[in-house]
Amino acid sequence: MDADAIDGVEKDILNKCNLIEPRYIPVVEPAVVDGKNIILLWVPGGENRPYKCPEKVYAAKNKEKSEKSYYIRKSSNTVKANYLEERELIGLARNVPFDDRINYHAEIADMRSSLISEFLHTVESELYEGSLNRTVEEVATDMRLVGGPTELRKPINVGLMFFNERPDNFFPYSRIEVVDKPDPTGIGMKERVFTGPLDRQLRDALAYIQNYVIAEYVTKVSDQAEAVRIFNWPYRAVEEALSNAVYHRSYQIHEPITVTITPEKMEILSLPGPDRSISDDDLENRVLISSRYRNRRIGDFLKELKMVEGRNTGIPLIVSSMKNNGSDLPIFKTDEERSYFRVILPIHPVFRDEQDPEREITEQRNSVRRSREEIKKLVLETLVQNGSLSMGEIAVQLGYAKISNTLRSVIREMIADGEVKFLYPDKPNSRLQKICLV
Repeated sequence: MDADAIDGVEKDILNKCNLIEPRYIPVVEPAVVDGKNIILLWVPGGENRPYKCPEKVYAAKNKEKSEKSYYIRKSSNTVKANYLEERELIGLARNVPFDDRINYHAEIADMRSSLISEFLHTVESELYEGSLNRTVEEVATDMRLVGGPTELRKPINVGLMFFNERPDNFFPYSRIEVVDKPDPTGIGMKERVFTGPLDRQLRDALAYIQNYVIAEYVTKVSDQAEAVRIFNWPYRAVEEALSNAVYHRSYQIHEPITVTITPEKMEILSLPGPDRSISDDDLENRVLISSRYRNRRIGDFLKELKMVEGRNTGIPLIVSSMKNNGSDLPIFKTDEERSYFRVILPIHPVFRDEQDPEREITEQRNSVRRSREEIKKLVLETLVQNGSLSMGEIAVQLGYAKISNTLRSVIREMIADGEVKFLYPDKPNSRLQKICLV
């Protein structure tokens, strides 16, 4: 496009937008790509939707009256909405998604510039360099995290969810709770609570589960070089289930996402349940394809961070991961009111059937009794080969299903003797703690 023509095109776009009812103006920005002048149009969902446009643009252009109608997409076509479709559009428009609403109880300054810059750097955005010397309001406006009239600019909810250190101050109980419940009576129960920006709490909760909950069972098979490795829960399935809970829960309901671990299963509970377009038969057959997303803006940010896939791929990934691990298939539950959604991941039978005679024989045949000195030697060799590792990662490298008391004791002894050390000595109980060579 000729640079001299850009101004005329922008005016023409503005004139066309004036024909929309109610008036809607997209974000229009000239840019140069590969030496060519282009115009970028950013068309976010409007707060006054749905919008009508003239059925005959040329009539409106010539100041003649033209009927205005709603238009929708069907497959690859744009068609005029019928009466029922118009009612549905108007009904949907009454409820602007919560994550895309203006929060009049917060200030733009509640969004941290450091968190915004960190996000832009992670997703390799061109906005990153500019974010270092621009105001939060300027960068947030470009990211569509600010709304309201000029004289009363306020943050959008999704901006507070990702770029404030404690979003639970604005959205109570927007957190993840992981509860390890080895006994129904609560004896020995452990609970961890993960707060912070949504992406951080999701990463922290997944790291905790991966390091302290997921265990591996290794079986040597005769006439086969490689051992068979089985997990109590495949990490990929847990990752997808928990990411989907963060993506699809309602942040208007003041209840946390809860991950409950028992000797039989892992349950991930979020509120509310799936869209009513998903039937009970769909749930039973593990085919959950929704035509509507509750939190599109949250989904956009998680996709940018490569933490979710979107496009209804989460459930198939959970199912395939459980199958590939040899686990029982996941179970998806809700009630008639769709007030909750519960994902149940059964523990692999090898970990559940602790009294199974065949398992005992297999364990005895494949177990290796090691002295404390042998364990020390192996720990040192593992750290030389892999660098710093968490205690759980060391256990996996040594072929243990989980951290044994002996291994824990040996590592503590090695730390006391100065053979190895904590990577973060001032935070010995940190969930990110690792062991490294002195």
